Amino acid sequence: MGLPALEFSDCCLDSPHFRETLKSHEAELDKTNKFIKELIKDGKSLISALRNLSLAKRKFADSLNEFKFQCIGDAETDDEMCIARSLQEFATVLRNLEDERIRMIENASEVLITPLEKFRKEQIGAAKEAKKKYDKETEKYCGILEKHLNLSSKKKESQLQEADSQVDLVRQHFYEVSLEYVFKVQEVQERKMFEFVEPLLAFLQGLFTFYHHGYELAKDFSDFKTELTISIQNTRNRFEGTRSEVESLMKKMKENPLEHKTISPYTMEGYLYVQEKRHFGTSWVKHYCTYQRDSKQITMVPFDQKSGGKGGEDESVTLKSCTRRKTDSIEKRFCFDVEAVDRPGVITMQALSEEDRRLWMEAMDGREPVYNSNKDSQSEGTAQLDSIGFSIIRKCIHAVETRGINEQGLYRIVGVNSRVQKLLSVLMDPKTASETETDICAEWEIKTITSALKTYLRMLPGPLMMYQFQRSFIKAAKLENQESRVSEIHSLVHRLPEKNRQMLQLLMNHLANVANNHKQNLMTVANLGVVFGPTLLRPQEETVAAIMDIKFQNIVIEILIENHEKIFNTVPDTPLTNAQLHLSRKKSSDSKPPSCSERPLTLFHAMQSAEKQEQRNSIINSSLESVVSSNANSILNSSSSLQPNMNSSDPDLDVLKPTRPNSLPPNPSPTSPLSPSWPMFSAPSSPMPTSSTSSDSSPISTPFRKAKALYACKAEHDSELSFTAGTVFDNEWRTASLIFFREITLHFCASIQQTLLDHLYVPGAPMTGTYKT
Repeated sequence: MGLPALEFSDCCLDSPHFRETLKSHEAELDKTNKFIKELIKDGKSLISALRNLSLAKRKFADSLNEFKFQCIGDAETDDEMCIARSLQEFATVLRNLEDERIRMIENASEVLITPLEKFRKEQIGAAKEAKKKYDKETEKYCGILEKHLNLSSKKKESQLQEADSQVDLVRQHFYEVSLEYVFKVQEVQERKMFEFVEPLLAFLQGLFTFYHHGYELAKDFSDFKTELTISIQNTRNRFEGTRSEVESLMKKMKENPLEHKTISPYTMEGYLYVQEKRHFGTSWVKHYCTYQRDSKQITMVPFDQKSGGKGGEDESVTLKSCTRRKTDSIEKRFCFDVEAVDRPGVITMQALSEEDRRLWMEAMDGREPVYNSNKDSQSEGTAQLDSIGFSIIRKCIHAVETRGINEQGLYRIVGVNSRVQKLLSVLMDPKTASETETDICAEWEIKTITSALKTYLRMLPGPLMMYQFQRSFIKAAKLENQESRVSEIHSLVHRLPEKNRQMLQLLMNHLANVANNHKQNLMTVANLGVVFGPTLLRPQEETVAAIMDIKFQNIVIEILIENHEKIFNTVPDTPLTNAQLHLSRKKSSDSKPPSCSERPLTLFHAMQSAEKQEQRNSIINSSLESVVSSNANSILNSSSSLQPNMNSSDPDLDVLKPTRPNSLPPNPSPTSPLSPSWPMFSAPSSPMPTSSTSSDSSPISTPFRKAKALYACKAEHDSELSFTAGTVFDNEWRTASLIFFREITLHFCASIQQTLLDHLYVPGAPMTGTYKT
């Protein structure tokens, strides 16, 4: 349905229907205005995009025109020339096409954008102005009319007539404005049918012209396109024919590259690394070198294959001699020395492989190095704990303590390896080492001296703290009690050979001095432990378990440094016998249930005759009296538990773990005969006769009965009785307690010996433990 027509006669009535019809026309004009506005915006964007497209295509055409094909060989075929000319032909076609596009873009702005903007401003804009005028006159007329109707009829006739004439004049002007507005609205509605569509038609005509021009260019390009297609096909056919031959040649080159090597004007050429001296040391620079045997001319071109550029100026020298470099004289492999006529010094070069060095030396007529036959046949000295070794360590320590005790990072910062080796060779020379205890020259840096000290210790045939004690030191560091750790390590240090202990003492005294100055050198005891742990206490085999124990190696060194005066200047309290080692071990955790190795051993034995029993008891009593009497005082003075720690796995101890039967309860009670707090042996299948523990021939003597009675008497008084360390006893009670513990120990040892003898003397008796006697 279209819009209803606006009748001029309706302007006089100004009815509601007329107003509704007028509003529909006004809404259509607003819609047309917005559409034309968006269309102009989109048209400008399209023209801008076409302009950018034209610029991009023109740039593309310029790139095609600038590129020139370079064919392989010194001549080109007709097909190759046609293909090489094709890019310029493509560029020409694209340029002609873009010239026509530019014309179309310029016309589009004139035939599309300008007419639309003119119609919107002149026609639709005029209709909007007429609407404003019409709304203003409507408001004026309605106001005057309401005012006129409110006049009183009692006014003079002349005044009323004047008011009537004024209203008639305003009404007439309102009608005229209404008629003009309706006329303009209908005019715009009719004009948009041709003034709006005609610019769009003109724009499309320009596009068709552009495309037609492209069609004409395509027709003109058709002949060259056919020629080019034929040339491309011919070139492809020739490529397929030669590709198999080229591939076959490539395979032959892979299989045997030397047979198909091109003839070179040089006797030898290739990459070599040349040693160059710099202000900060020496460096190896990659050169492409050529050599001509006739002129003996060597040319070296510094070149980096990764960057593809030269690293400096070319250098040419005349060969004088070429000598293979001994392997032990330089850290690099595949090296040889070249002497030149016109350059002083020796040029050290490194080949890419042993075969490559052989080819270079053959080309240069190289020779093997001359060994000095007059040199002493004695092999180079090795690190030993002899007078030379002690002299080296003392010299290094003296130099550090006098010149560099406050240097930061002492022993942590390493020196240059070549300098360290040179210093060691000087210090280990028997001639210079045996002369005097002179100090190390000031020219040697502190970090070189400290590295030399550590290197010498690593050069020893074995670690200073010895392989066989390594696990024992680690186990000592794992003890929970610090006092036990120090005591265990103290005992182990005094089991080291004399020279090892003296060297260790010398080193620990020095490290203690270093640690005392940790505020200046930043080397605390912990830092020194990290540095020297792997050196002094390295394992014999490098395993994952050994790596995990490195932290305990460091703890051992820390303990040695912190307690060096006590460990090296005092003797351990008691010698470490097997029994004492068992008694001095503390359990890792009292809250945990005892492990199998901590539970008492249960042995099964058969009943023996009275004669054999009495004979064995006499043997036991005679042997135990001598054993227990010698160790009773040390046992009674020990603060550890009476129960021997059967969980020890010290490799230095000559004791094997017995295996336990599975019949034991997992958590024995403290009062149970099987409780680990009261170690004893029981035989459930064949209990011991009561006479073995209660007769007069029992190992429990009369003083024991007195002590037992005194114990029962003392126990009646509150809870004064305590067997823990630190409890104060009176003299009488102390003496009785000592006797009581001694007799318990004698009885315990006798029970062990009796049970063992039962199994040793009775054939076929079951044996649940293995002992090394």
